[in-house]
Amino acid sequence: MVIWLIGLSGAGKTALGIKLKEYLADRGAPCVLIDGDAVREFFDGDLGFTREDRVANIKRIALAAHFLESSGTNAVVCNISPFEELRKFHRAKIRGYREIYLKRSLAECKKNDVKKMYASQSGKTDIVGVDTAFDEPSSPDLVLDTGTQDIEASFSKLKAFIESRKEELHGCP
Repeated sequence: MVIWLIGLSGAGKTALGIKLKEYLADRGAPCVLIDGDAVREFFDGDLGFTREDRVANIKRIALAAHFLESSGTNAVVCNISPFEELRKFHRAKIRGYREIYLKRSLAECKKNDVKKMYASQSGKTDIVGVDTAFDEPSSPDLVLDTGTQDIEASFSKLKAFIESRKEELHGCP
């Protein structure tokens, strides 16, 4: 299964992704966490933040997730993924794709700016939700309102979702 956490920067994708990876590992399900920032870092920042560069980076992530899923490893992806057409691409190309939308207002995300992205990059590069649109997902498998519920409440709902689909997980009893 590929559990793809989408949402604005500061919505809680990485925090929930780490918790989910640990949860799956504790259950014996092989799992790899793919974080969009780590992918950019691995490639030495060779891509910028234009629409074309964002698309290229997201497709890199999708390919990695596809290969992991095809080889029997679950993938937890944490990536803004602002473009609906790419989400449709994922659904078509990745058999076990499950889209989890972490819904949080831009104002709340700015308050939760742990990476200092909104503060440090404003005016320097395009920021999704500010300079670049975030397309509202048309058919997410689950919506978590991380603007009104804490991480534990969000994780509880995410675990319930995963448990209801445990037959789709690789290596999970």
